[in-house]
Amino acid sequence: MAQPIVQLEAVSKSFGMTHALSDMSLDLFPGEVHALVGENGAGKSTLIKTLTGLYQPGSGRIRVDGQPRVISGPQAARALGIAAIYQEPMVFPDLDVAENIFISAADEGLILRPAHQRRRARDLIARIGMAFDVDQVASGLTLAEQQAVEIARALSQDVRVLIMDEPTASLSAHEAAQLRRIARTLAESGVAVVYISHRLEEIFEIADRVTVIRDGSHISTRPVAEVTSEGMIAEMVGRAVGNYLDKAASTATADIALQAERLTRDGVFEDISFTLHRGEVLCMAGLVGARRTDVALALFGVSPATGGTIRVAGRPMRIPDPAAAMAAGIAYVSEDRRKLGLAMPMPIRANISVATLGKFLGRWGLLNRDRERATAEAFRKRLNIRTPDVEVPVGTLSGGNQQKVMLAKWLNMEPAILIFDEPTRGIDVGAKAEVHDLIRAFAAAGGAALVISSDLPEVLALGDRILVMREGQQMGVLDAAGASQERVMQLATGQATLQEAS
Repeated sequence: MAQPIVQLEAVSKSFGMTHALSDMSLDLFPGEVHALVGENGAGKSTLIKTLTGLYQPGSGRIRVDGQPRVISGPQAARALGIAAIYQEPMVFPDLDVAENIFISAADEGLILRPAHQRRRARDLIARIGMAFDVDQVASGLTLAEQQAVEIARALSQDVRVLIMDEPTASLSAHEAAQLRRIARTLAESGVAVVYISHRLEEIFEIADRVTVIRDGSHISTRPVAEVTSEGMIAEMVGRAVGNYLDKAASTATADIALQAERLTRDGVFEDISFTLHRGEVLCMAGLVGARRTDVALALFGVSPATGGTIRVAGRPMRIPDPAAAMAAGIAYVSEDRRKLGLAMPMPIRANISVATLGKFLGRWGLLNRDRERATAEAFRKRLNIRTPDVEVPVGTLSGGNQQKVMLAKWLNMEPAILIFDEPTRGIDVGAKAEVHDLIRAFAAAGGAALVISSDLPEVLALGDRILVMREGQQMGVLDAAGASQERVMQLATGQATLQEAS
């Protein structure tokens, strides 16, 4: 095998008492897709930031082409041919594609003639097998196209190591396949690709080697042919994990908790009708653009419906805003925890209590911090939120633990109906299993759960019934016992229709 482009040798990095990386070693070879897997909080983000110069190692050494190097910052990383792209593309929406690709050249004082810039941009886009106009404004691109622009930008800087951090987490199945093809093409051209994903099936499809890290430490590195999903998961979490996609027994009752009758929001969705029973998990499936989240936002009063009826426990309800929804016992776990779900600079304690502050006010209307802290501590233990202190900012937690804090915020409200919007997106397999257990426990205790998910195995495992949507239309409701991925996709793509059979 050729000499590694980059080698980490016994690299450690600590933040106070937290050891983010401990004696980490890693070799990155040209022409290889090297998958990096681990739970949220395992140290993957710290490793990326160390490779790209955002963090400096506390100890250990980084070699590039066999020579010790200090990567003093992102510009130094780019000069060495190291770049990263992330789940959320970093493009300038008001600039065109070519300008976005060569924005770093402008930062470094290089001036390219517009005609030359566009010609090179077209060549770079073609190199990764994409075809779109380099003169169009970036705001009009799909997520996959925006990520292609970022890859082209890295190629324009002679990238030798490209780190792809959860690049397909927000993409459709078609777009994700397209991005994996680009990653494979880059590796075949001699680039060392570091591929990070919680979608384990992607690892087996694309990777040449797999490295597992846990608690900041290197656990194993093997050729993908020598790896099994069960063994990889056990190494990631440090224990054997049962298959969280196994179907659990239904706890649904005959009592109707929520009923939607011809629910409509003009120009967005129309005639959505379903019932949700106490003890039931009802899943909503569909492709990107199906408008499932819009239905959830109407039920929670963020973007109220313009027609139809909502009944809670049999009573017609008007839900003009989230306060009315909460008063009716409805809570909503947003798919975007960073923008809509949590206040990242605030401590865990305050995030858990923010939706129910009235429970923590004393006689004179003052906040009882001791009561607030005791509640947060109880949820920390109950939901296994991995942090030593509920006073730390929630933004310092891993994605899976942030998700648990958001769940705690709404469980603290003791809702009758809980809407989960993409509850396991971007979190590791161990955290997914825990979130599934929490959803099932909520239903088993008599709650009614409405789960929106783009993960079809998850939908089939969690749901008692599955409501399928397509472009704002309800295509049908399937009993999960007789459902399959193929049947759901037939409805989601409009290849079949079905009347609700609940």
